[in-house]
Amino acid sequence: MLMMSRREGETILIGDAIEIVITHIGRTRVRVGIRAPRETAVIAREVKLVRDENRAAAVAGPTRTALTGLIARLPAAQSPAETLE
Repeated sequence: MLMMSRREGETILIGDAIEIVITHIGRTRVRVGIRAPRETAVIAREVKLVRDENRAAAVAGPTRTALTGLIARLPAAQSPAETLE
């Protein structure tokens, strides 16, 4: 990992197409601007992790045997006529 010191307003170049700009330095946070081609996805790592977890859960989904087991544990449905008696 390359570590660099930068002041507000200074930039870092990644290749010829990506530019990182230090736009503001606060007491606890640094605001960073990123100029990149539209075809280059730029997202926070946390967003990517949540997206990947959601996709994995959607693909896995509940198994058929798990659903069958849940349905088997439900009480038998009664017809409306049976409930009036």
